[in-house]
Amino acid sequence: MTTVDWIIVLDVGVGLGVLLVGVGVFIAGIALARTLGRVDMTLAVLDGQIENLGKPIGETLDHVGGIADTADQTLARLGGVVGSLEGVAASVSDTADLIKGALAPAIVNVGATISGVSAGLRRIVTGRTSSDGS
Repeated sequence: MTTVDWIIVLDVGVGLGVLLVGVGVFIAGIALARTLGRVDMTLAVLDGQIENLGKPIGETLDHVGGIADTADQTLARLGGVVGSLEGVAASVSDTADLIKGALAPAIVNVGATISGVSAGLRRIVTGRTSSDGS
């Protein structure tokens, strides 16, 4: 064989190699297409299941939101009640202070009166004063 024959063999060999690589890439592409097709079907089923769950979850979240709104309103009312109770407690405290201020001098006066009456009775009964010492 001559040099020209080897060049033809080399060209045919390289051509067959490139052809085989191309067929391999083609087969790999077909396998990848099948795999991606199955993934697409799986994702479609998953999307349908999520869509079926979406409505009940949305309704549940709406219900929870309604409960939260009711709780917020109740807490706002309780805040008003607590404010009213604080006002009542302050009024009761002021009233107690006023009563204490009014009764304390009267109690002191009653004590002084009882002391004076007992000293007077002692003088009448014994005939002497408490400062005599006898």
